[in-house]
Amino acid sequence: MWAVLIVLGTVALVVWQPRGLGAARAATLGAVVALLAGVVHLSDLPTLWGATWNATLTLVGLIVLSLLLDAAGLFRWAALHVARWGGGSGRRLLALLVGLCAVVAALFANDGGVLILTPIVLELARALRVSRAATLTLALAVGFVVDAASLPLTISNLTNIIAADAFRISFGGYAGVMFPVNLVVVAACLGTLLAFYGRTLPRRYDVGALPGPAGAVRSWGVFRAGWLVTPLLLAGAFLAEGAGVPLSAVVAVCAGLVWVVAARSAHVGTRAVLRAAPWNVVAFSLAMYTVVYGLRGAGVTGAYGAWLAGWAAHGTGAAVFASGLSVAGLSAGLNNLPALLTAILGIQGSGVSGAARQALVFGAVVGADIGPKLTPIGSLATLLWLHVLRGRGLEVGWGEYLRAGLRLTPPVLLAGLLALWVRLSVG
Repeated sequence: MWAVLIVLGTVALVVWQPRGLGAARAATLGAVVALLAGVVHLSDLPTLWGATWNATLTLVGLIVLSLLLDAAGLFRWAALHVARWGGGSGRRLLALLVGLCAVVAALFANDGGVLILTPIVLELARALRVSRAATLTLALAVGFVVDAASLPLTISNLTNIIAADAFRISFGGYAGVMFPVNLVVVAACLGTLLAFYGRTLPRRYDVGALPGPAGAVRSWGVFRAGWLVTPLLLAGAFLAEGAGVPLSAVVAVCAGLVWVVAARSAHVGTRAVLRAAPWNVVAFSLAMYTVVYGLRGAGVTGAYGAWLAGWAAHGTGAAVFASGLSVAGLSAGLNNLPALLTAILGIQGSGVSGAARQALVFGAVVGADIGPKLTPIGSLATLLWLHVLRGRGLEVGWGEYLRAGLRLTPPVLLAGLLALWVRLSVG
């Protein structure tokens, strides 16, 4: 009972952040309470650190890399090209923007994508002088897609990395399953956005109102370094595991190479980038896992694992949908990180193995990446997105967001789970 109350209280503090408490401090407070209450023991901390350090340091490294490239103007350059390729068609612009968001989320993680692309898209909307409704549609394309379409690689989302580490899924093995699933999810994102919000877009916009893409680049050295390092990042991620090198080390080397180039540039503030890096995500991840770990001793994760095992006995489809839908629901109500951690502990203790376990794990990841978009509190990326919009003068109330979440999330989630079922069924 105490473990459940501590989890609920911690999630409430993380979401509401009273008096600027901050997500990391709120989670740390919850972890301290869990330790003092005896639902988690100090002897558990090494195990918890071992389960989270690689994932969190990988995310920090990816965001440092993305902030350096953003400071150099690479993403603004890409967005201006996308707007020009739209050729003046509002619907084509949305389609290209969805594609750009999916690529950025895949390579630089969802949290980095939402922080970087949201201001850029708002600038584009302002330059094109589109309506508030159209601006919100373009912003939704960023806020929704960078989370929902963060499935293809382990590096695309913190939840992906944690799940892959927990079940020892290789970078290539993960991508082989999730890359095709993500293609379906991206198509579903575009289809639902067009179906519900396509009418808000201008039929035509003035391409001539846009500045030239080359003018967005502040440091050509860092810009070129980004293009060189990105394929190295992917190659290193595929090859490192066979050599026993953690993914976080690969990301750190790539970010370090770009940082060395940026340090020699007068147009990129490397110290400011390091200060802006989300170092507190390390404390947040470890603290949140500590809080959720208390559910294991309380028998909650065991009961959940037994429930999942019962569904898994009915086949791959039942396992995928039971895991995916339950984690999606938990993510929408509790936040996706504690939801996924609960699922991981449940699956690990369920006794399920082989193909059935694989279906449960990948289903949980799909639910944790797409499900939180149903509500404003589902993921930290959504809370960051709302904060950025508010800071740029576009106020989106929770009621307005919930209407959008209810329209967009269910069809995209079902499409992703169905695609995963098909992918696993064909081997």
